[in-house]
Amino acid sequence: MKSQILEKLEQLAYKRSNPFCLSCYRVAKSGRCNSCGSDDLAREVPSVGCDWGSSWIIEHILKEELNPVGTDEAFEDFVRGCYPETTQVLWGNFDSVQLMKDHDPISWKLARDEWESQEEEEGNIISLDNGSTYYWTHDVEHLLEAL
Repeated sequence: MKSQILEKLEQLAYKRSNPFCLSCYRVAKSGRCNSCGSDDLAREVPSVGCDWGSSWIIEHILKEELNPVGTDEAFEDFVRGCYPETTQVLWGNFDSVQLMKDHDPISWKLARDEWESQEEEEGNIISLDNGSTYYWTHDVEHLLEAL
């Protein structure tokens, strides 16, 4: 599924960019530079810039049109749905999530990382930059369907 999404994102990147000759610094709509004849062309997104490849265009599109998943908040919501909201310790009641985060931050981070991996494996979230940024898969699919 991720490969299909990547393929569609690449198609979108090519639709939203122009072939660009870096030697002559001009758009080459035909796929060949009219000035120097080169077909070794970069890609240009008007008012954004130009560079080789399409990954930077995909990154730009996602950053401009989607909100990344706040994995910390999403994991907190997940945990709150699984466990009681408060935990009693002696005579006090404490927020269960905050208690865990404050008193065992390493375990909390490990659990969050496992949750991220599981969500990605199930196809609920997707990262195109090796886990630095996640997007909800349905948001990416909706973006691609709308276009």
